[in-house]
Amino acid sequence: MSLLSIAFSLFMLMDSIGNIPLYISFLKGVDPKRQRYVIAREMLIALLIIILFNFIGSGLMNFLNVTHDTIQIAGGVILFIICLKMVFPPPHDLSESIPRDTEPLIVPLAVPLIAGPAVLAAVIIYSHEAPVLTVIGAIFIAWAASLLILLSSSILKNLLGWRGIMAMERLMGLVMILIAVQMFLTGISSFVHKQHLGI
Repeated sequence: MSLLSIAFSLFMLMDSIGNIPLYISFLKGVDPKRQRYVIAREMLIALLIIILFNFIGSGLMNFLNVTHDTIQIAGGVILFIICLKMVFPPPHDLSESIPRDTEPLIVPLAVPLIAGPAVLAAVIIYSHEAPVLTVIGAIFIAWAASLLILLSSSILKNLLGWRGIMAMERLMGLVMILIAVQMFLTGISSFVHKQHLGI
């Protein structure tokens, strides 16, 4: 896979546009001057977690005797479920259960909103399909684009409005559902092929 295709997939999985309402909601109780600092800090934490998982994820899966095909199938299922929620959002979101009087740290802004299970599963899969530098470069591109969008969340909210943001999220969800199904089918196909060859 190419650098840009991996970066585009990871960018959509991070769902920075869809996360704008949640970020705004979680940071309501934070001083406006400090909000950008909090966003940058949480994004840096998410970046470190994603890069760390890129290096140790495969080793951890091998230690647990989880095959690449299993990761790909599970990743496709997880991604599909998450994308269904993007297209058909539940009536109550995560922000309703988070206290607003404290500054968020790691949870939920870094994990799981950015470094979520779908992103981590995708990073493990891509680490098997592309060179290390390509995957790292794609992670940085997707992360930088997401950071810029979230730092500009208030501007985008005023420009697109809540309906525009939700429409963008649902559009990305539809595209990611296709990627999730392809990921699932590739894993199944590889598993069946190996079973046929007796590997």
